[in-house]
Amino acid sequence: MARRLSGGRLVVASHNAGKVREINALIGPFGFEAVSAQSLDLPEPEETGKTFLANAEIKAVSAATASGLPSLADDSGLAVDVLNGEPGIYSARWAGPSKNFSFAMKDVRRAIEKTGADPVGQTARFICALCLCWPDGHCEAFEGQVEGTLTFPQRGERGFGYDPIFMPLGHNITFGEMDPNSKHAMSHRASAFSQLVENCFGEPDSA
Repeated sequence: MARRLSGGRLVVASHNAGKVREINALIGPFGFEAVSAQSLDLPEPEETGKTFLANAEIKAVSAATASGLPSLADDSGLAVDVLNGEPGIYSARWAGPSKNFSFAMKDVRRAIEKTGADPVGQTARFICALCLCWPDGHCEAFEGQVEGTLTFPQRGERGFGYDPIFMPLGHNITFGEMDPNSKHAMSHRASAFSQLVENCFGEPDSA
């Protein structure tokens, strides 16, 4: 049986402001006060894992150990079928040290064009692994996905990362164009989070 977590301070083990905002919106109704790793000046551990789940655990364990608080880490990325799953776990690295995802999205397009395929309409998915760890080393991990296709050029200024080139199946707008609440209801992060809630959280606050 998974370990349950009651409300209180929860470290979001990320230095990505967009990701912290999304996670904060998801955990708020359950009585948690999100504290970002950046606000606590926690170091960013080297992500040496070969899977999203492994990297999420590395970050969550590091933050929980350093802060003495339960910590929630997310590792997520875009997997493009024609690129054999790339950029995958290296999605952030494709954006470079400055985290320039505009450049990364152009790089995805160039990589697809090198295969001889049309970048528009290529099948892809966002994958998200969430790992919740306690200071004693206990961890719970969950993974979610959302399927879609790619579109170019970039569309929309909402969201973050690769959102402006990703259209979820059944929709004709990108995550970058979508209302945040609509995105939260269907995203890869929401899928993983629903599993986390079912296993580790209590009931949401009624207020």
